[in-house]
Amino acid sequence: MFKTIAEHHDFIVVDKEPGVNFHDEGDIGSGLFSQVKSQVNKQHKKQDERVELYPVHRLDKMTSGLVIFAKNLACAQTFGQLFEDHEIEKYYLAIGDKKPSKKQGLIKGDMAKSRRGMFKLLRTMENPAITQFFSFSIANKQRLYLLKPHSGKTHQLRVALASIGAPIVGDPLYYSQSTADRGYLHAYALKFSYLGEEFEFTSLPTKGEYYLNEALNEQLAAIKKPWQLNWPRL
Repeated sequence: MFKTIAEHHDFIVVDKEPGVNFHDEGDIGSGLFSQVKSQVNKQHKKQDERVELYPVHRLDKMTSGLVIFAKNLACAQTFGQLFEDHEIEKYYLAIGDKKPSKKQGLIKGDMAKSRRGMFKLLRTMENPAITQFFSFSIANKQRLYLLKPHSGKTHQLRVALASIGAPIVGDPLYYSQSTADRGYLHAYALKFSYLGEEFEFTSLPTKGEYYLNEALNEQLAAIKKPWQLNWPRL
């Protein structure tokens, strides 16, 4: 369900599998938060300690990749402020199989609720969702998207790509006619400063036949650290 990427005294970073809900789903099973909390407390049981885990951001059920959990309230409050101030850099990988209206740049606009739990991008700019992106041609007439959100709106990246005519392959809401083994959105990298110390984490996707394509991974190897790219202007 998840893999531990790094564990700090104050927080833990895990890689979530696709198809796992963040919170418990009744009879369906435990969500990511419960699973990580259980594992952390098993590890600390030998020291006769109990750790309270705090979620500081979330991923959609279809989305895999990096998630941070705070291990104490002070850390949770610090991360809450970092996210609010947009001081945590987040980078995502997505795959689309339709021709986008533009191949790189900025996707910006207010978001509003639509039908069936969906959202839509508006032309207004009162409190806009902001996403920078690059895209690269890959196999099977698909494109790999490297996305850098500058806001944290619900379904932001899914709506952003749908708005340029390139919905994410396997997205059950915004590309329901797509048949794939998963929704192809992955939280690939995080970069931030915590209490004066710099942290960088990357984790390649491990599930999904399109993500495991050799040519795609060659492209990712060329990208290396996404924060070093010359990103389009905001």
